[in-house]
Amino acid sequence: MAPSPEAVRLARRLRDLRESERLTQKDLSNALSAGEVRVAVATISSWESQTNPKLPPEERLRSYALLFAMTAVPDKVPREQELNTAERERFAALHRELVALRDEVRHHHSGSPSSSGSYTFDFESGRITLICPEVPEEGRSPLADETNPNHTRLYKYADLDALIEMWGHVRASNPELRVRHRLPSEVSADHLSGHLILIGGIAWNRVTSRLLRVLDNLPIRQLTVPDLADGEIFRSRDGREYRPVWEERKDVPPDEELPTQAEIEAEQAQDAWSGDTPRELVEDVALFARLRNPFNHSRTITICNGVYSRGVLGAVRMLTDDAVRERNEAYLASKFPDGIFGLLMRVPVVNGEAVTPDLEIPENRLFEWSPEDEDA
Repeated sequence: MAPSPEAVRLARRLRDLRESERLTQKDLSNALSAGEVRVAVATISSWESQTNPKLPPEERLRSYALLFAMTAVPDKVPREQELNTAERERFAALHRELVALRDEVRHHHSGSPSSSGSYTFDFESGRITLICPEVPEEGRSPLADETNPNHTRLYKYADLDALIEMWGHVRASNPELRVRHRLPSEVSADHLSGHLILIGGIAWNRVTSRLLRVLDNLPIRQLTVPDLADGEIFRSRDGREYRPVWEERKDVPPDEELPTQAEIEAEQAQDAWSGDTPRELVEDVALFARLRNPFNHSRTITICNGVYSRGVLGAVRMLTDDAVRERNEAYLASKFPDGIFGLLMRVPVVNGEAVTPDLEIPENRLFEWSPEDEDA
């Protein structure tokens, strides 16, 4: 998806400022990193990109204005009181110009509580907390025990595939922002006031369960049913249910050794969904929702959920998978202009792996919702 003309104008202006003083991106990185927050060379490059520019935080534009207002560009960002009269005038004019350019970019993507992140995981400012469910004690690895000399904290997390995928993507997309992952038991009031990304279902993630009750405008609920173990189905407000799809397992090829009756019975006892005929999951259901944070409307809540773990991973990869991300972003931007929406998707499972949903395929979109639908 091509960047907006407004975004390109801001990127070009930032590049021109740097080049007018014969600074390299590394020089500028060093100058901007003299404070508490480091600005990487890659970050500056992303702000200046003509093909995929990222929107700089407003406080960074102030640093640009302070730096390039000086008669001789220093090796670190000066304080405003260090500027002389002429430099203060240049600073004020340059700051107004850069903020106006940034506002034009935001206006182009207006209508959401965090416009640059409405259809992506790129956020302008604020703390970002990933909340991932905790594995029940009976299902944990021994390495999850703090008394184990090889204790590894991540063994406490469920949906690790989804967490690692999301963690890497969010960190790379928001190099200046604070990104943390937490178990539900570790969540504090400070976490709840920032951007929240909830990973995993209600059974093991009590924060997700609590917030779904708070977000009563979302017409999708996840609930346990007696005929489906180890997973929770989705039900829309109109009473329609969305369930995973199973198929009988294919016969074992002749050249492979058939399992013994004891092995079959052991597998059936372990798998709560197994019946007389062993089955395999061929399609999961995923929920992706982007909503205003009820505790701070300038921040967002993103819900990545599924009946099973493949659905959770499919919800995450919908906006992280390079193969389909741009198409999915374009679809969401055109379908949900206000940036607030909920979406149920089918997630095919092939050879045990989740296939990322392509939203341009109508069959992948099971249920769609936005506040505008209810106002119509």
